[in-house]
Amino acid sequence: MNLGKVAVLMGGSSAERDISIMSGTGVLKALQSRGVDAHAFDPAQRDLSELKREGFARCFIALHGRFGEDGTVQGALELLGIPYTGSGVMASAIAIDKVMTKRIWLAEGLPTPQWRKVASAEAARAAFSALGAPMIIKPAREGSSIGLTKVQTADECEAAYARAAQVDEQVLCEQFISGEEVTVPVLGSGVQARALPVIRIVAPDGNYDYQNKYFTDEVKYLVPCGLPTGEEEQIQQIVLRAYQVLGCRGWARADVMIDARTRKPYLLEINTSPGMTGHSLVPMSAKAAGISYEELCVLLLQAATLEHGGVHA
Repeated sequence: MNLGKVAVLMGGSSAERDISIMSGTGVLKALQSRGVDAHAFDPAQRDLSELKREGFARCFIALHGRFGEDGTVQGALELLGIPYTGSGVMASAIAIDKVMTKRIWLAEGLPTPQWRKVASAEAARAAFSALGAPMIIKPAREGSSIGLTKVQTADECEAAYARAAQVDEQVLCEQFISGEEVTVPVLGSGVQARALPVIRIVAPDGNYDYQNKYFTDEVKYLVPCGLPTGEEEQIQQIVLRAYQVLGCRGWARADVMIDARTRKPYLLEINTSPGMTGHSLVPMSAKAAGISYEELCVLLLQAATLEHGGVHA
């Protein structure tokens, strides 16, 4: 394929480094299998300026978390003039920050659980009094359920806050929505963006944590999702709107909880550089839509661009 020399950015220095290496390895193999001149590139071990010196024409960003999914690498690639997959600087920076994301979604009339941003264990206790039990305490700018705790009592807030604050100085307390958990990938940009099939996640005891996400086969992923008639389409439309108002492009995946009592969907967060591991959900949904893993990787790479669509000399 005439896509030039391609760097698959993987690894990095975030708490999700190991998952990024798993994602990047899969993407690299897939691209090479389709004849793409693709090479692994770890920004934690090499300076990004080497991309320009070594003649890379495009980058597939398989980095997760901070310093890869937060607009920093995207900004560097903009300056280098090397087109890259996924969202641009602003959308990436907003989407990784769950607080900023919620503020925009709420301003646009999109549903998301009630929340409080806290800076101490005492504030987390106060949030628990306001939001009720159970409550989620998590880092505001991290993924893969790292540093996340579901608290049932006020006494659990101190340890949960400390766990989240170890990962990120910004900590989010969030109302827990009891019900079904689903996730929805989106491909494309602007009015051309489309939501892929909804995946319903059934985890042991409802515990969809880091270990169950990546290292066990205990979680069931249902696609077709089996939701009541009309619900899948409604959720796809909400996720598509959530993606568009943040200015996302290329691809992303949004996580949603459906209230068991009211059947109302609530947006939790959006990932602008989703996982591409053997357990990952975007490839699973794409497969249900008739798109193979290898085809998905090529489609994303073909859509690589700069913020304003041009390629620097």
